[in-house]
Amino acid sequence: MTMSRFREGRAGLARPLIAGALTILIGPAIARAQDAPPAAPAAGDESPALVGEEAALAKDLANPVAALISVPFQTNFESQIGPLREGNRTTINIQPVVPISLNADWNLISRTIVPVVTQSNIAPGAGSQFGLGDTVQSLFLSPAKGGSLTWGVGPAMLLPTGTSTVLTTGKWGIGPTAVVLTQSKGWTVGALVNQIWSFAGDSGRASVNQSFFQPFVTYTTKKATSYGLQTEGTYDWGTRKLTMPVIATLGQVTKVGPQLVSFTLGLKYFAAVTPNSPHGFGGRFSVVLLYPRK
Repeated sequence: MTMSRFREGRAGLARPLIAGALTILIGPAIARAQDAPPAAPAAGDESPALVGEEAALAKDLANPVAALISVPFQTNFESQIGPLREGNRTTINIQPVVPISLNADWNLISRTIVPVVTQSNIAPGAGSQFGLGDTVQSLFLSPAKGGSLTWGVGPAMLLPTGTSTVLTTGKWGIGPTAVVLTQSKGWTVGALVNQIWSFAGDSGRASVNQSFFQPFVTYTTKKATSYGLQTEGTYDWGTRKLTMPVIATLGQVTKVGPQLVSFTLGLKYFAAVTPNSPHGFGGRFSVVLLYPRK
């Protein structure tokens, strides 16, 4: 079998694999939502109790290891990509978060990132691409009982699910991930990090040795409005180059019919760039479906 046929076969397998994975990950959330009793009709606008529930959910959203089932759809807009700065990219990250209660003391938090990418002209002669990028699956073991400091540790895994050569590293990877944060008086301050090394995959592709770090600070009001500032730095140890956007966000938790939803707008600025990375400003828009535990 030629390498091109192998890649085509892998691309064809990626779609059903991702569909199956999303069914497994999102299924519990959907089932929980369907089983939940309908919300009682409220007279007038939001009741104080409902506003309090939404504010609590907004606070939980700022915590990457909160015991909250959520299904974010995060859309990122980036431009001025590549050495000629002619490229554009839109990435929709499907990011289901599913907490699993192991016992009275420990939770296991599953966080998945499945990117759906549309891009063009990211390199001279590269043309346009649409499809899946590589999946990152993280698992955090976290104490079920919160204290002054919340933390979680576990593995982060890279799955070469990209549906074209341009959209994948062609490598399987694994490494550690951790998150630590504190929450007080509406403030959430913390950081999430991971390190991934490749261990298998296409021998003709470059090895993966990459660090990701995401310090963040969020302030949540009693009306469930959140103001956030974070960076998302990626350092490639092979090329010794750093890409780092700074992102300011404004979010609101509300109800759309019976469904609890968070909407977030973000403005990105690439403070650290490489010749092939995006430059200048970008945007972010997120819709998060929320399924709180009853």
